[in-house]
Amino acid sequence: MPRKTVLAPPPPPLPPSLEESVGSAIRELRQRHGLTLAQVSEQASLSSGMLSKIETGQTAAGTDTLARIARALGVSMGMLFSKYDATGTSAQHVKKGQGMEVVRRGTKSGHTYHLLAYDQGPVKLFEPFLITMDDDSERYPTFQHPGSEFLYMLEGRLEYRCAQQIYLLEPGDSLSFPGTVPHGPERLVRCPIKFLSVIVYPQAAA
Repeated sequence: MPRKTVLAPPPPPLPPSLEESVGSAIRELRQRHGLTLAQVSEQASLSSGMLSKIETGQTAAGTDTLARIARALGVSMGMLFSKYDATGTSAQHVKKGQGMEVVRRGTKSGHTYHLLAYDQGPVKLFEPFLITMDDDSERYPTFQHPGSEFLYMLEGRLEYRCAQQIYLLEPGDSLSFPGTVPHGPERLVRCPIKFLSVIVYPQAAA
């Protein structure tokens, strides 16, 4: 008798990327509210073409852009992430290289900010960033924000300013400070530089 060939089952489909999940949620919310691309893009100060690319997962949107889209849709920003990693648990699993690349004020060419977790509720609790820098051609802006910030150095050497004090950060070093204190990179001593930045926001008393 001829030997039967047993075919291996096809591999399971890959889960949608973060960009695809966020884009799909935006499109569903927009359609649920009976809004057109033009209406939402106008309210969010975006072009219709850019909003379309975000909805189809062709491009990533920064946190500022997502906040404007959420306001235009009348929902919390966390609703835009409701379809991402919706496994019935509160855990979020972001694979290597899949953190959302965002644009912060002062972000320059050669500097990337990857957001590693995403608040799904109405209140922003914390923001963890993986920051990479490999270009020291320009001066850096000073940041101030509510809450506290924690830095952990992974690679390179960096001079970091907090108020009038400058700290030399090397791999394994950490630095924590109130976010209201003016702070930011002062000088890239040895590139490439990579460090974690975790911002924890204050919560209103119950």
